[in-house]
Amino acid sequence: MDDRPRNLRTMLAEAKDLSELMVDLGYAALFFNDPDMAEEVTELEEQMTDLVQDMRFVCIMAARKPRDAEGMSSVLQVISAIERIANTAVDIARIVTHKLGIPAQLVADLAEAEEISHRVLVSEGSHMTNMALRSLELPVATGMRVMAVKRDREWLTDVDGDLILGTGDVLFLRGSPDGIVPLRELAGAPVWHPPVPPEDPWLSDLDRAVDVLVEMKNLSEAAVGLAYSALVIGDRRLAAEVRHLEHRLDEMNDRLELWVLRASKADLDPSPLRGLLQLAYAAEDMGDQAHQMVQLIEDGEEIHPILEIALGDSDEIIAEMPVAASSDAAGATLGELRLNIEPGFTVLAIRRHDRYVYRPRGRVQLEADDELVVSGPEEGLAALAAVLGWRLVVDDENGEAELVPVGA
Repeated sequence: MDDRPRNLRTMLAEAKDLSELMVDLGYAALFFNDPDMAEEVTELEEQMTDLVQDMRFVCIMAARKPRDAEGMSSVLQVISAIERIANTAVDIARIVTHKLGIPAQLVADLAEAEEISHRVLVSEGSHMTNMALRSLELPVATGMRVMAVKRDREWLTDVDGDLILGTGDVLFLRGSPDGIVPLRELAGAPVWHPPVPPEDPWLSDLDRAVDVLVEMKNLSEAAVGLAYSALVIGDRRLAAEVRHLEHRLDEMNDRLELWVLRASKADLDPSPLRGLLQLAYAAEDMGDQAHQMVQLIEDGEEIHPILEIALGDSDEIIAEMPVAASSDAAGATLGELRLNIEPGFTVLAIRRHDRYVYRPRGRVQLEADDELVVSGPEEGLAALAAVLGWRLVVDDENGEAELVPVGA
């Protein structure tokens, strides 16, 4: 226990990254029907439990006065929400480990997502062996970025470009599904074939349930990302949007339950329906936890400054950035810009005329003055600004960044 970090800011950032990794792995285990990957989520749960216990201990020790206790209560609320999100990831993984079953149509639909998670083993003699991550340029070559590396029994979650990969390393990545084939070639892994939908058509009610569940997955992930954004930026509008998403998820879950019950009347194997319902409950719970975090902002409660610092200190920063009218991005689609490949940012939402577009797809066309809410690597912020028509100028004295129009 003594070798774990005792700095609350560091632990909060690690817990956020760890919970997101667990959710990604849970869905990936489902997508690839991989029990080993599902077991990785269970292993990470033990690490999260220890981390949460340490954070709560530090919070209690730091609250020496009533004023301190008031501030720390907000931190404890966020810690509890992060822990619940991690528990949700375990529930998703249990669909695989407990063989609850899942409709093949859902797996095929997940394959068409713009971003998925993948796990690959670095084989002896492959192109990745003894290479630094930076030199491989995986985001450019494959459109996928490394979230974590498992080396023997050790998890490396703070991954940088200097990491030298070795035979037997297991990489956990997230990005475009189109990058899986070139990624596995680089790692010397066997050829992978994407799942295909079954030939027999589903009943209409079950088909609709699958479509709704894919949307619930996307909305729940967007809600969590926007909740972190709201805490970092202190934006009440974002907090209100998270609450709106949470309500939508509740309504969608009610509809999905009805369609699944209708489909169960037909001559179908009911076993995949259990997994479908468990996934729906998981997505709804993620939305609930996202709302739990932003309730602090909606209720006007004091937010401890360490939350803004810690959540901004995680592997992926959260930022808002507008589209300059003079930039090439104005009028271009997200698919054409390929921001998720270079500079490696995921667009969580687009704010346009005081309305939000959540988890926008590649066909969405950007307009001048759109505000993008993004998550990605801090080192790529200047490159993102350049794509959107800005030059990022950082004040050497106070570290504050300013956007200056390109050419100004």
